[in-house]
Amino acid sequence: MMAGGQERMSVAELIQTDGAESAALVRFHPIDDTSRARLTVHAARRAPHRIAPLLTGKFAEHLHWNVNNGMWAQIVRNPTFAEWPFAGAGRWPDGAQMWHTDAGAIAQLIGQTATRFGWPPDVIDRLVEDRIAGLAHYWFLDAGRAGQGNQGDIAAVRPSPDAGPTGGRAQRVEVRAGNQGIAQWLYLPLHRTRRYRWRVIARSPDLPSLRLSLAVDGQLESVATAEVGALSRTWQVFTGELELSAACAAAALYRLRLTAAQPGQFVVARVLLEPDDAVSGADPDVVRLLKEARLPILRWPGGNFASAYDWEDGVGPADARPARHNPAWGGAEPNLFGTDEFVAFCRAVGCEPLICVNVGDGTPDEAARWVEYCNGPADSPMGARRAANGHPEPYHIRYWEIGNELYGWHQRFWTTGAGYADRYAEFTAAMRTVDPHIQFIACGAASLATWRGDDWNGRLLAQHDPLVRCLTDHVLIGGQIPASTDPLDVYRDFMAIPDAYEHAYRTLWAQMRAAGVPEPRLAITEMQLFGRLLPAQGGETVRLTSETLVSPPTMAEAVYSTLFYHLAVRLAPFVEIITHSATVNHGGGLRKERERVYANPCHDAHAMLAAFANATPVAVDLAAGAERVPAILPRAGELQLAGASIGIVDAIAAIAPDGALLVSLAHRGTTGPVRTQIDLRDFEPAATATVRLLSSEHPWDGNSLAAPERVAPVDSAVTVEDNRVALDLPPYSVMLVRVPPA
Repeated sequence: MMAGGQERMSVAELIQTDGAESAALVRFHPIDDTSRARLTVHAARRAPHRIAPLLTGKFAEHLHWNVNNGMWAQIVRNPTFAEWPFAGAGRWPDGAQMWHTDAGAIAQLIGQTATRFGWPPDVIDRLVEDRIAGLAHYWFLDAGRAGQGNQGDIAAVRPSPDAGPTGGRAQRVEVRAGNQGIAQWLYLPLHRTRRYRWRVIARSPDLPSLRLSLAVDGQLESVATAEVGALSRTWQVFTGELELSAACAAAALYRLRLTAAQPGQFVVARVLLEPDDAVSGADPDVVRLLKEARLPILRWPGGNFASAYDWEDGVGPADARPARHNPAWGGAEPNLFGTDEFVAFCRAVGCEPLICVNVGDGTPDEAARWVEYCNGPADSPMGARRAANGHPEPYHIRYWEIGNELYGWHQRFWTTGAGYADRYAEFTAAMRTVDPHIQFIACGAASLATWRGDDWNGRLLAQHDPLVRCLTDHVLIGGQIPASTDPLDVYRDFMAIPDAYEHAYRTLWAQMRAAGVPEPRLAITEMQLFGRLLPAQGGETVRLTSETLVSPPTMAEAVYSTLFYHLAVRLAPFVEIITHSATVNHGGGLRKERERVYANPCHDAHAMLAAFANATPVAVDLAAGAERVPAILPRAGELQLAGASIGIVDAIAAIAPDGALLVSLAHRGTTGPVRTQIDLRDFEPAATATVRLLSSEHPWDGNSLAAPERVAPVDSAVTVEDNRVALDLPPYSVMLVRVPPA
């Protein structure tokens, strides 16, 4: 970020690392012509450090539909018939969500989710009434009629809560006639497979069997049916397969029905439906896309969720795991995806696991047992438990993050800077006793936040704790934005934020060194655009809408996260990990709607940047136009955006392990395309370079279920002449140029 026409030096120039001054990786020279840029790459001037391989990671949290009905392939919602609290009525003083008790607010939330899932528009009253009658959320009573109205269904089918085989909530259902029971609307991934595995846990005092079936919504005739029997008073587990014919419409809405053939009652504790192509329980499309993107590391289980998560709820036989309230986000957590499933997911994708420990209402002993469960030998107490669960070999998980955002009142059992310093010492001592080789990541305060109340990082570093090696930061910034704001002004401000953070991280780096940390490191474990649209006030001219607000699913997030990647390279080796928010249906990454998975633009941007892992950065001189920053975001003053300007083009360059020269370019301006010339110094190039371009017409453009590749990478080739590459860089774009050696 520049003031006036001053030359900007990279942070790498200004930081002392390993006792020697690093060479400048990027020198920016502002010019008046905003339509041209010149990039001079000095291949012989190489940085002393390779690019960290963990800078294009992702973050997974148990909220809404990120893990359950996202990463996880199991299709049924609320498959354990759990009690379902609705969050959003405020926060408890000790952190976590307060639940809604107002019937109108609950009905509104049910309507929002039904709309999002693509369920029939007239079902809201039905879901609300059936829930009030005693049926688990997401399910509805089915009296054996094709229509969607529920008049008379409660009289024909009576639900009530009951206890499950190992405690917790189950569902009792009394039917007055045959072909009656309960049902749920769902979509199926018929684009991949026609076969589905089901699992039902049920009992009955008077029914010999039940029927599990699939029917196209609005029709009585089933397209697939399975017998669930023979029932008894004792809980039993039933499994089988449902197969749909090729004639079944792939995009249709289906009803999953659990019905009785005669009057009676049954109690059901589980109904699960999984496609037969699931990868160790995970969605194969999600696994494939993350694997193709070369995901290097995945953070789990939160996020806010981590501050109240008991890891022991998520291990052992899945049928015996308890469903719990989700205090961070509302709803229920079925605990079907736990530690073993997380590790299996990481292995399927080929990425490193990072576990965020519960330092909210958890204890040091609980965390130490978790480390032993993951890394202990099979003859240790927790290692034996892991082996009994089918995993005799240790997982060897290296990275352990000690708590999440505990400086915030939104966090379960939040604390002060001094309080966290105490907790960090207690937790790391207990965990290190179990495994002295793990790498700890301390919960750092948001580097530019003003609401934490004290010097969070300073209190932690003042301990001179030798186990303080790496601090986290969460880049969740934006705030509430009036509807009268110019949409491009919002974008321009966001494009300046990475520059502000680059200088803030320089300060943090120096602070950690001054505190005696010999090799300071930073892990950005959450990051995404975080603007929120304020409702228009009376008489206000509306210029900004939800469609034109840049957000994580849009092209703006691809440019934004690329700029943070660039700053991480310029700050090498300080920034060692970035886990961007997030995997599926949360922040920017992948989207899963109606069991179809597609990519947001930032997913493709990260896949492009993955090519830089373990490459060696080289020096760059960049001459390009600059653009003024409007400074309209609520925290523009704190970020010192007023009067500042940013380079329209941002870039890094590196030599890949195979000898190719890589150049990453980001056009963050709004003034039009930039004719860009890349001059290669001290490098003998091949005659042709390859180019991958990701761009959109507007920064708020993104993909959707109807248009999943509206914003997608485009590959091309360009001739290298006289050690020069010339190309056009459109606005709102990121580009990867690969020049092979001669």
